[in-house]
Amino acid sequence: MVVLKGVPALLSPELLYALARMGHGDEIGLGIPQLLEVVLKLLPLDTYVESPAAVMELVPGDRKIGLQTPVWKSYESILLEAGCVSALAKIERFEFYERAKKAFAVVATGETALYGNLILKKGVLAPEALT
Repeated sequence: MVVLKGVPALLSPELLYALARMGHGDEIGLGIPQLLEVVLKLLPLDTYVESPAAVMELVPGDRKIGLQTPVWKSYESILLEAGCVSALAKIERFEFYERAKKAFAVVATGETALYGNLILKKGVLAPEALT
């Protein structure tokens, strides 16, 4: 339980510690739109890559049946509100798994949305944001 003023309850002490320890280019995997909103209040996204946010692309069978991924729209809206102008990157299934294995941290959220996993790449703060 977080017992500091102004820290959303969704951010556990362990998650805050992981976010603080991340360096430029480190990645974190997470789910759940509400958590994404609070993480983006603290975590600057990488502006030196094509897209600092990635989801797993639909496998061929799911694409063939027209499976919908409404959680992606939520993510895109939240990312846009946080200043991210890049579209979500769609990564092939096994490439996504490999990136997730190499992530600085993985946050288990209990997200149940299909294709709801998300990888974020940390950026840097501009010098004027540090004052």
